[in-house]
Amino acid sequence: GLPSVGQRCPARVLFPAPLDFGPSSKEAPAPPKAEAKAKALKAKKAVLKGVHSHKKKKIRTSPSFRRPKTLRLQRQPKYPRKSAPRRNKLDHYAIIKFPLTTESAMKKTEDNNTLVFIVDVKANKHQIKQAVKKLYDIDVAKVNTLIRPDGEKKAYVRLAPDYDALDVANKIGII
Repeated sequence: GLPSVGQRCPARVLFPAPLDFGPSSKEAPAPPKAEAKAKALKAKKAVLKGVHSHKKKKIRTSPSFRRPKTLRLQRQPKYPRKSAPRRNKLDHYAIIKFPLTTESAMKKTEDNNTLVFIVDVKANKHQIKQAVKKLYDIDVAKVNTLIRPDGEKKAYVRLAPDYDALDVANKIGII
């Protein structure tokens, strides 16, 4: 049992025998002597000189500080903010309103292989070209546009050389 007050405590009570948990971690393979020595020398050198002695100073090329570009991740919404995507109001049928059949437009058709259309004011040349291609199945060489004094947009659609504007005009029903 334990000694009473004033008595000396035997060593076996203070320092019980160490418990044995199989092979101890002391027998772990030690690194080779040369490797350890090199590591020690490196550490000694660092302690003597200091590790900041061989740091390179970054060259500043501008006197003003610019905040670094941080990583900006793309949004990954949990649900769509709109229930359905907005319908494109300027489709092929809205772009081309009607063909012009004036005398000067007919002259263009005969002489310059060009059809003349009244188109939506917001339509650009690429859109007009695509619309004519889709609606009439013809190849377009180029498109010239102007906005008339009454606010409408007029498009001169020059056809590719292998299409005849008169035939196309007949097919559409202009002539």
